[in-house]
Amino acid sequence: MAITTVLFDLDGTLLPMDQDVFVKTYFGLLAKKLAPHGYEPDALIKAVWTGTGAMIKNNSGKTNEDMFWDTFCAIMGADCRKDEPLFREFYENEFSQVRQVCGFAPKAVDVIALVKRRGFRVALATNPLFPAIATESRARWAGLDPADFELITTYETSTACKPNPDYYREVLARLGVSAAECLMVGNDVDEDMMARELGMEVFLLTDCMINRHSTDIEQYPHGGFDELMAFIEKL
Repeated sequence: MAITTVLFDLDGTLLPMDQDVFVKTYFGLLAKKLAPHGYEPDALIKAVWTGTGAMIKNNSGKTNEDMFWDTFCAIMGADCRKDEPLFREFYENEFSQVRQVCGFAPKAVDVIALVKRRGFRVALATNPLFPAIATESRARWAGLDPADFELITTYETSTACKPNPDYYREVLARLGVSAAECLMVGNDVDEDMMARELGMEVFLLTDCMINRHSTDIEQYPHGGFDELMAFIEKL
């Protein structure tokens, strides 16, 4: 079956970054924002990490948003969700400073333009651990317009995370396509390349590759943006 749809990861793929530096900067700014409101920094960061882990393991049928907040409030106090507007205010303002530790790949803009020019449908299949406002901001940091994407996965509307295959099944269902119609492009061997197990074509972007288990990447089409664009041209 011919490819009709290209799915792109965001962090480390379209938006170059060192994930450890990104997380350290993000948590530092969040802790600074919330400390005046009674959140002890170490306890806050631990609770956010625990909530993130709960989203990654989510198979409850709840949205990732509800899974995060249920977990976070179980640790920090049942009334903490009343502070959700503070988190949103953080993403609207201070979060923009995290951009300083991210890179910029002009060819990320070029590859999206190529995909759209070729008539493919395009979705931003980023791990849905963030609210839409934060995900759309990171897309803009990459020089992209969120309107370029038919679908963007965020924690408000997703009920699973990578590498759970149910994450990809949910994306396929929302787009109304089969796995055989899709190409998944990402930098994480575990999270992105597993889409092949569902029957998708895959391409591993190696510029900011994450390969936790030293998997042999020769089994996947791989390379930088030039190789990716050549691969897409041949579809």
